[in-house]
Amino acid sequence: MSKLKYLLSFLVLIFLLQCKNSSDSQEASISLEEKIGQLIMVGFRGTEVSDSSLICQQIKEYNLGGVIFFEYDVPSGSRPRNVISSEQLKKLSSDLRKYGRKDIFIAVDEEGGLVSRLKARYGYQAAASPQYIGKLGIKDSTQLWASSIAYKVKNAGINVNFAPPVDLNVNPQSPVIGKIERSFSPSADSVTLHASIFIEEHKKKNILCSIKHFPGHGSATSDSHEGFTDVTDTWSDQELIPYKKMIEDSIVNAIMTSHVYHAQLDTVPATLSQNIIQGILREELNWNGIIMSDDMQMGAVTEHYGFEKGIELALNAGVDILLLSNNSATVDYDPELGAKTFKVIKQLVDTGKVSKERIEESYERVINLKKTFVSDFSK
Repeated sequence: MSKLKYLLSFLVLIFLLQCKNSSDSQEASISLEEKIGQLIMVGFRGTEVSDSSLICQQIKEYNLGGVIFFEYDVPSGSRPRNVISSEQLKKLSSDLRKYGRKDIFIAVDEEGGLVSRLKARYGYQAAASPQYIGKLGIKDSTQLWASSIAYKVKNAGINVNFAPPVDLNVNPQSPVIGKIERSFSPSADSVTLHASIFIEEHKKKNILCSIKHFPGHGSATSDSHEGFTDVTDTWSDQELIPYKKMIEDSIVNAIMTSHVYHAQLDTVPATLSQNIIQGILREELNWNGIIMSDDMQMGAVTEHYGFEKGIELALNAGVDILLLSNNSATVDYDPELGAKTFKVIKQLVDTGKVSKERIEESYERVINLKKTFVSDFSK
C-alpha cells in the first residue's frame, strides 16, 4: 500500500511540474510588445465596426487591452459618438470582440445621475444620482438602484464600469463631484456602504468596477479635466477611509487615480506620483490589485507634463492601465491614438526610462483580472 501511495504522489508531482513548465513556456511566448498593449485603454469614434475598422486593426496589431464608450463627442461638440440605441451598442460590443479581441475590456462611466452614457434617450432606464441614493440611506433601495445599473451595463455588452465614485462630499460646490451629485455622502461610512453594495451587484453580473478618484476629489475647488487642481489646503486623510475599508473587506476590483495635486504628498498630481500610488495606496493601504489612471488627456496632465512625460511618470508611479479617452476638450481627437500610445511606451522601455519589469508587473495584474471578469477569455 505504501508503494502505491508513493507511486501516486510521484505521478501527481510529475503532473504539477508539467503544468508549471507549460505555463512558463506559454508566458515566455508572450512578447514585450504584446504586454505593452494590454496596458492601454483608448476611446474612439464610431457606432459600428468591421474587420477593416481602424480601431479593430489597432486592437489586433498592438494588442490593446481595452476601449471606452462615450455617448457625446466632446471635441466636435456633437452626437453620436458610440451610442445610438441599446441594440446598436450591444452589437458594437459584440463586433469589437469579433473583429478585435475576445478578451478586450469594454468600459463605460455609468454612475447614475448626470454621469451616464446609457441614457433614457437610447432606450435605457434612467438611474438616480449617487447623492440621491446616499440621502435615502436605505440598503434595499441602493441594491435595486445598483442592480438596475449593472443590468443595463451587462445588456450593452460592457464588462468594466468606472464607478462608483467614493469621493466624500467634503465640498458640495466641488465642480466635478459635489455640484453634480456624484458623491454618496460627506460620511466615509455611508460612502463605503453604498459603494460596496454597488460593486457587489455588478459582481453578480461579472462586471468589473473601478472605484475612484484616489486619493479623493471631493474637496477640490476646481476641475482636473480643465487644468491644475490643488487640494493641498482642502484634502484630509478621512478621504482615504472608503478605500481602506473596502480593501480590507476584499470588495475592491480596481482603483482609478485622480489628477489632484497635494503639495504635502508630492510635487506631481496623484496619477503621476510614486509617493501617493506606491507609498499610500500600495504600502499603507495594502492594495495589490489593478490601478487605472483617470483620463491621461485631461488638462491637469497634458497642460503641465505633455503626452510622453505624463505616460512615463504614470507608469513609473505604478499605474497598470492608462486610460486615454480621445474625447477631451483640451486635446484634438486622434484616430491613431492607440498606436501612438503603444509606440511611446515602447520607446520609453527601449531607452530605459520605464523598465521591462514595470511593464511585466502591470501585465500580470491585467491578465489575472481579465481571467476573472472577461467570460470568454483567450490570449
